[in-house]
Amino acid sequence: MLGRPVGKWSGGTAEAMRIYDGSPRQDWEEVLRSIGAFADQEHLKDLLLLELEGGFVLQGLGLQSGGADSDSFGATVKRTYELTDEQVAELMDASSAKRGSADRDVPHPDLTNYSELAMRIIGAYIDNQKAHDVFLFEQDGSFVLRLFGVSGSRSAHQLSEFTRDEILAMIQAAPEQRQQPAPEPSGAQ
Repeated sequence: MLGRPVGKWSGGTAEAMRIYDGSPRQDWEEVLRSIGAFADQEHLKDLLLLELEGGFVLQGLGLQSGGADSDSFGATVKRTYELTDEQVAELMDASSAKRGSADRDVPHPDLTNYSELAMRIIGAYIDNQKAHDVFLFEQDGSFVLRLFGVSGSRSAHQLSEFTRDEILAMIQAAPEQRQQPAPEPSGAQ
């Protein structure tokens, strides 16, 4: 299984987005898209993502797997992964290798790739903001993010919100707007 259980962390703060070796695009759009694809693969919902100095913490709700207790089969449990920079690079490579072999860039009828596509849009927004120190959470398909960046002559945190309807509209419009900057969210502060 990718990731490792999260223990105590005593790191510092990141100054800028880390560079992932071999990445055709070294940006948040690709990083978050790949982490979103991992979340879809693991069937995680209600995501929380926190950038660490050496990777990310990803937490979400998933179905309990295995176990002999039939009462707990199918129960929702919280799962936490610490994704190191190396593991994120592996996710990006795997995501890149799948491109062109399927219709991954369009929403599936049941949105089995919702996290991948939604987090790609969020990543493009973060790239546009030139921000770092990402913290985001998703609930019922809507996202709230806290970013740290420089605005004018001061550094500050910024809060942004994307509703599920906004995300779905941007997913639908994305193929035609690949070269345009990411739109502003409804709750930018």
